[in-house]
Amino acid sequence: MTEAQVGDLLTPAEARAAVHASFGRLARGVVENPTRVRAELPGGVFAVMPCIDRELGYAGLKTYAWLPGGTPFLVVLFSIERAELAAVVEADTLGQRRTAAASAVAAQLLAREGAATLGVFGCGRQAASHVVALREALPSLERVVVFGRDEGRVAAFCEQHGCEAAEDDHEAGGCDVVVTATTAKDAVLRGEWLRPGALVLAIGANDPSSRELDDVVLERAVLVCTDSREQAKAEAGDLIDSAERGALEWAQVHELQDVVTGARSGRESDGDIVVFKSNGLAAWDLAVAARIVDLLALET
Repeated sequence: MTEAQVGDLLTPAEARAAVHASFGRLARGVVENPTRVRAELPGGVFAVMPCIDRELGYAGLKTYAWLPGGTPFLVVLFSIERAELAAVVEADTLGQRRTAAASAVAAQLLAREGAATLGVFGCGRQAASHVVALREALPSLERVVVFGRDEGRVAAFCEQHGCEAAEDDHEAGGCDVVVTATTAKDAVLRGEWLRPGALVLAIGANDPSSRELDDVVLERAVLVCTDSREQAKAEAGDLIDSAERGALEWAQVHELQDVVTGARSGRESDGDIVVFKSNGLAAWDLAVAARIVDLLALET
């Protein structure tokens, strides 16, 4: 399946439903999701993310080559029951929408009631997919402000997506929901900017040497969630650095799947600051690709 087919078939709502169901299967223990494997390339990295979803009936992987000239993504599905190749899916659009879908699941569970403002750090493809997904998941949102280093890119992004350019980083960081979707190496969001009740959705910095959040964000958070604690320990720079310096204990980091299933409560009050650190799981890629296969079958 091509990028065009994925774009036509996979709506934000379909992606959100598939990812939500994936969290449930992860909680039930029917999914094996080993951590991402990376190998160096000249000027980049090659990554493989394997997964087995027994309930869904697929084994598969997501793989990509991060290179100066671009980043091709691919998802491959194998049918466990039929022992055959089920699908090969171009997965750039898929990856954007499944990541935003996971953030939307987190937002529906963890954002304070009536959240009206969304602040976005970054103006790339992940930022765009998050604006679309979060507007749909949180109908109470009234205003979206965007902050980035390149004023021209921010202006073009805002015009395309109906957003406002933030006056400064403080304004974006002071919203009810804050998304960090950057390639920054150093913190772009400071905890002192967060308003009581804020939800932080941290999407970038999936490398031990990178950060988007400073220590104060994590110190002020009443609840810190991630998609996989095991994977976070290997690659979530925001959490690794804080844990190494004693600003965070891994025992305080919970997995979102437990909130999805009700095994763990979400925010306790409207004033709680909550963080969801997203690393990106192959389980989501598998679930969304399987849904695309089903949708394509319905069309033919």
